Amino acid sequence: MNAPVRRLSLLVGALFAALLVSTTLIQYVFAADLNARPDNRRTLLATYARERGEILVGQTPVAKSVPTDDEFKYLRVYDKGPLYAHVTGFYSFYGAVGGLEQAEDALLSGASDKLFYRRVSDLFTGRRPQGATIETTLDAAVQKAASDGLGDRPGAAVAIDPTTGAILAMVSHPTFDPNLVAGHNLATVDKNYQALTKDPSRPLVNRAIGGDLYPPGSAFKVVTAAAALSSGSFTPESELPGGAELDLPLTDTPLPNHDNQPCSPSGTVTLKQALVVSCNPAFGEVGLKIGADALREQAAKFGFGDTLNIPMRVTPSSVPAELNAPQLAQSAIGQYDVRVTPLQMAMVAAGVANKGVVMKPYLVQSVIGSDLSVIETAEPTELSQAVTPEVAAQLTDMMVATVEKGTGTRAQIDGVKVAGKTGTAEHGAGRKAHAWFIAFAPAENPSIAVAVIVEDAAAAGSETGGGAVAAPIARSMIEARLNR
Repeated sequence: MNAPVRRLSLLVGALFAALLVSTTLIQYVFAADLNARPDNRRTLLATYARERGEILVGQTPVAKSVPTDDEFKYLRVYDKGPLYAHVTGFYSFYGAVGGLEQAEDALLSGASDKLFYRRVSDLFTGRRPQGATIETTLDAAVQKAASDGLGDRPGAAVAIDPTTGAILAMVSHPTFDPNLVAGHNLATVDKNYQALTKDPSRPLVNRAIGGDLYPPGSAFKVVTAAAALSSGSFTPESELPGGAELDLPLTDTPLPNHDNQPCSPSGTVTLKQALVVSCNPAFGEVGLKIGADALREQAAKFGFGDTLNIPMRVTPSSVPAELNAPQLAQSAIGQYDVRVTPLQMAMVAAGVANKGVVMKPYLVQSVIGSDLSVIETAEPTELSQAVTPEVAAQLTDMMVATVEKGTGTRAQIDGVKVAGKTGTAEHGAGRKAHAWFIAFAPAENPSIAVAVIVEDAAAAGSETGGGAVAAPIARSMIEARLNR
């Protein structure tokens, strides 16, 4: 073979090798990334051409795909969109964003390995590929009561079945309409999406499980009381300082009561009375006596620090790792740098309600194939033993007294014993405080545990905010569950 032919042969061989390598890279190595690109129109058209599974509340679809005459074949529609926006998320040109649409995208789209045999069957039978249906644990009546109660005020509300961990309601306000970002007009969808992302009220953030976490305020006193009772050094009748303020070590600044008044005429209160009237000096003293480690360990037993997926990821709640004495006293009343999600505070209430056992929260009850076969179903799972049944019973009695004759009287329901705790959380000088309420009912056989926060709804330094603003919302959620 002469030199020119040999060189040409080498060049052709190199070109074939390059083609083989590039084809391998595109079809195998980079295939997943290329398919996931938002500007890949073929992938976009392919995903829209498949009927996406429904998201159900009860037997009612709150997210479904309806046929269209355009090139996208199906349009994602959200009935009662704003009511369930943070549960469903949305599906659009941006892909699956937020909520169950994103967390369960593989199942809803039909791409999950759990649907492999169904896809093979569809291939041989010629049936149209279809995603799985997601059945949620939500109670529509409780969800509506939570949303109606919050109204146009920012905040969040969560309800849990304390015996299973099933999430009965999850509402975050302000909310949005997923239909505005699920249309087929790209320009309109982009305009609406940009407006939502730039909105300073951050309607896309699910405040129930993430975002900028909240100080829990006095609602956290349930955790502090649990740590005290579990230590063996306290009983509900243990006497504590109940003056207008508590002198703290290492500082000249005392810990004042929420109204700057004594918690009792005698200047002392029992632990039970301290919870009923939400006495800051008493709980500051408890924090100093039990120590930072005991407080953190008790919080951890209620789920603080855990990374949960419901299946959306829940931002872990936290108690600071390093606390000096003044910081410890502040943390014991739910201030300083204690930060929580409303879901976490609902778990605290649920743990007490369930005789001390905290169940792992979950939002998906079952996954149903297009042939109505059940692909998977949720199994209630114990997360932790937060307190003993005896301590849970003591806390229940204290929380019932809080509703019957303390700061939580606005949560009373005729014929039902409600256990609850108010909270008013300060979060910046010159700003109104957040109003909290956590509760469960019926106290003797609980079927619902709730947590409600209304942002910037209470006067700083007042414990009346949680009782006046958040407690009525919690009451309406409980009534909806009990069909009252």
